[in-house]
Amino acid sequence: MTNSPLTLDDFATQPGDWKLVSDQVMGGVSDGKLSHEALEGRMALRLTGHVSTENNGGFLQMARDLGDEVGMDASGYRGLQLDVRGNGEAYNIHLRTADVTRPWQSYRASFTAPDTWTTLKLPFADFTAHRITSPLDLKSLRRLGIVAIGKPFYADIALSELRLYP
Repeated sequence: MTNSPLTLDDFATQPGDWKLVSDQVMGGVSDGKLSHEALEGRMALRLTGHVSTENNGGFLQMARDLGDEVGMDASGYRGLQLDVRGNGEAYNIHLRTADVTRPWQSYRASFTAPDTWTTLKLPFADFTAHRITSPLDLKSLRRLGIVAIGKPFYADIALSELRLYP
């Protein structure tokens, strides 16, 4: 285990290479946007938009690749720590590793994004495998997504810092 947190993104300057992914990649109609903006005194990456379950859809995601093709080794950390602000809705974090080979596979944890800036810790031990039988291998963490998923609602979630914590 390491003794120091590792900042993945602090959003004070231009954020890392985050992308918006929606269910439109599979025929859904959810619609959203990503913006880098000041929000209550903090620079943040903000995902907003309408999640729709029409046409077998139901998600909006802001996602970022981690490391190179092999991914990054996060095995020295206990979990993810995020400074988040939202609209009181439930969101997911989806992790992808070298073992994840299909778009529908991931390791998932849920959290509620309160309407004031809050620091949340999500231990890796709380992530559950979704449509994959391999255990979560933190030595090959490839991608992280913050996901509005599973029901029709208006998504509004912002991150001002994202870290791995020891």
